[in-house]
Amino acid sequence: MHQYMTYVSIAVYAASFICYAWILYAPNAWVGRLASVLLASGIVSHYFALIERSHWIHAVPYDDLYGSMSLFAWLLAVTYLGLEFLHRQRSVGALVTSLLVVWIALVAKFAPDRIVEPPTARGPLFALHVTLNTWAYAAFALSFILSVVYLLQDRVLRSRHTSATFWRFPALDVLDRMARSSVYVGLVTMIVGVSLGFLYQRRLTGAISWTDPKVVVTLAIFLIYLAYLALSRTSRWRGARAARICALNFAVVLFSYTLVNLYLTGFHRFL
Repeated sequence: MHQYMTYVSIAVYAASFICYAWILYAPNAWVGRLASVLLASGIVSHYFALIERSHWIHAVPYDDLYGSMSLFAWLLAVTYLGLEFLHRQRSVGALVTSLLVVWIALVAKFAPDRIVEPPTARGPLFALHVTLNTWAYAAFALSFILSVVYLLQDRVLRSRHTSATFWRFPALDVLDRMARSSVYVGLVTMIVGVSLGFLYQRRLTGAISWTDPKVVVTLAIFLIYLAYLALSRTSRWRGARAARICALNFAVVLFSYTLVNLYLTGFHRFL
């Protein structure tokens, strides 16, 4: 029963996906608004699913890998909805919500039915550190999706084989702005999150592990996305080249989120 709200959020996200897909084939202002409302409702129900899991394990909901993956999906939805209102574009919503449905369904299916080990209390500072860093990863994931859509749309434009549905995706310059906005969100949340992490470790151990693989890779992520933002504003690199850089950068994020968190770092558990 501890996954009841998870199933509710999957159903609401799926309904939102249907509406977003609908407006790609038959644009309708009211259906578009309904898609956004359903996405917001899915975010709310997903939030209660995270709270439900927190009560079940008697710890923060991301204390294990499955909880952190669920938090990642929730923050991805929050970030996309914010960009949708900022840029007034719903055309990418079908891709984002389809990813949310598949991601959360897989997490719900493979999450363990029992608590593997007692959780360790770490306090609000650590909780905020993890939440903000997860938000940064989610924002970078969204920039990856937008960059891939940009590259696909650019290729279709060059091939001159387009369809009516194709023209309902955002223009290339809009996709570029949305991707950069998402990267800005990721960098800001990462700066604050990492700073809180350093503060937490300093209080806990009296020192900062600058050579920890997690710290090194996090710094690398910060620098490569800064480089993307700088290059995307130059005449030589803007457009498809910049989108390709942004998409490739996400490979480093995945490396940090998976291999580094699980196997290489000595201080972090998952995030």
